[in-house]
Amino acid sequence: MHDGRVTSPSTDRPRRRGRRPAGEDTRTLLLDAARAVFSESGYDGATVRGIAGRAGVDAAMVNHWFGSKENLFAQAILQLPFDPEELVSTLLTGPAEQLGERIVRKFLTLWDATGGGVFTALVRSVTSHEQATQIMRELFLKRLFGRIQERAVDDRPQLRATLCASQMIGMGMIRYVVKFEPFASADIDTLVPAIAPTLQRYLTGDIGPPTE
Repeated sequence: MHDGRVTSPSTDRPRRRGRRPAGEDTRTLLLDAARAVFSESGYDGATVRGIAGRAGVDAAMVNHWFGSKENLFAQAILQLPFDPEELVSTLLTGPAEQLGERIVRKFLTLWDATGGGVFTALVRSVTSHEQATQIMRELFLKRLFGRIQERAVDDRPQLRATLCASQMIGMGMIRYVVKFEPFASADIDTLVPAIAPTLQRYLTGDIGPPTE
């Protein structure tokens, strides 16, 4: 029975969802979108409009929250998704002769979780963005393999750290950036025993006589 009240159409139908408000959720959306776009296109190829479009917000929101594409890149990409000190401590826990295996497995597990994620964005940006080059050098040579090598063998530690970095960066390039098959889709248990012995040699094995 109708009681004579007039029902507003707005209470009968779900309200249309428009663009999200400029709240903290917008900032998170922009960071997530930036990681995806920088990973796909690198720093030069990414645009503020493209990132905002991926996030579903107005392009003005990039300047509102970050000030510029440069600052967005710094906050989305240059802040690592893990603590290098904690990672080194974890990797150094266990038998020294299995260090190479632990490193390869850990790196693949971390990067596979995001399809390459921050690593891919850094690699795609190193030719055009000096900060990306610096963070790659700082991460792999100083904060990771430099620290690991200090605890491995006291024989040309800088060269060994560089060799290890070349192995891991090359592995990431093939798997996540250029995606050579079958390497790109191989499971971790297939890759670890194939790569770990080479990395282990760089860490603790014979790398040839030192040159004067």
